[in-house]
Amino acid sequence: MRDRKKSNVRVVPAILCLAVCAAGFVDGTRPPAPYRLDYPPGFGNRINIPANNPTTQAGVLVGRWLFYEKALSVNNRVSCGSCHVQEKAFSDGLAFSTGVGGTPVARNSMSLANLLWSRRFFWDGRAAGLEQQAVFPLTDPHEMGQSLAISARKISMMPRYALLFKQAYGDVRVTGERIVKAIAQFERTLISANSPYDRYLDGRYRPTAEEQKGLLLFNAAPEPTRAIRGANCARCHGGVKTYMELFHNNGLDSLPGDAGIEKLTGLPGDRGRFKAPTLRNIALTAPYMHDGRFNTLDEVLDHYSEHVKQSPSLSPVFRDASNEPAGRNLALRPEEKKQVIAFLHMLTDSTFTTDPRFSDPRTIPRKPKAAK
Repeated sequence: MRDRKKSNVRVVPAILCLAVCAAGFVDGTRPPAPYRLDYPPGFGNRINIPANNPTTQAGVLVGRWLFYEKALSVNNRVSCGSCHVQEKAFSDGLAFSTGVGGTPVARNSMSLANLLWSRRFFWDGRAAGLEQQAVFPLTDPHEMGQSLAISARKISMMPRYALLFKQAYGDVRVTGERIVKAIAQFERTLISANSPYDRYLDGRYRPTAEEQKGLLLFNAAPEPTRAIRGANCARCHGGVKTYMELFHNNGLDSLPGDAGIEKLTGLPGDRGRFKAPTLRNIALTAPYMHDGRFNTLDEVLDHYSEHVKQSPSLSPVFRDASNEPAGRNLALRPEEKKQVIAFLHMLTDSTFTTDPRFSDPRTIPRKPKAAK
């Protein structure tokens, strides 16, 4: 990770997975080198890498090409990168993305950052891993709309991929399974850990007074009887990754139109519950919520401060949380909202959104040939 002291970076070379990786290389070809995953120690080692899909340099490279490959869509116009744009922290700036059919998808495209630590994917957590997650947009008729078998056939006919697959898997055979595994490998490398907040934790950034107050409010739960004011954010977005893999009904509607995880569990108490996403790069990923209803962070803070709707499935964290005695809403002051937003801007990692390792390899300018 650039601009980070070596002593404060965790490096995971995935050496323990090499035996699995080497199993596919029966012709004596040297197996691909492991990919070095760099992240701060505070992020923890509870990472999620399946034993049958170790993260390798060659696997990540082919995954990066495939992430931006439009031939994986039925009309050759949509790629994973169409709805997950690097400059927007791998979101797309739309309430609902548009797939191959020209109609909007059901929910907002989530930012892709620090997926290495995630175990449930999508707003409703229906995918148990990145490999499973990748299958949905690739094959969904409203997104990329193409079977994995057809995708494999199309990719196998493109000359550039023969060497890429040979390096990653030991032979040139293209399969749907290899496609989703490679994309998952690339997505695991999308680590965002060099924001001003990270540098603050590392002792290399001094927050402004407004940012410091916002940080305190962010982490505090309101206790009006003790004169403690708080924005109550950390109960859903706590920890250095601002992500706890929790699912909440956050009071957007008294009668949620989208069932959320209730559709999977069948439990009435889960109605309107959605995944609480990471707040990393949140200033870049508007609009907000599963349906993109809020265009600005000011609207988000207004919602949590004054407009949380009561319902039977409202998460307990939002019930009667208030900065006022006997209050029914959070009741943040205008200056407190600005302070929280100032802290949220500290989570913007400009190196993440410009890192050439994550960009479309087709856009890298070629060096001009030397004149004869």
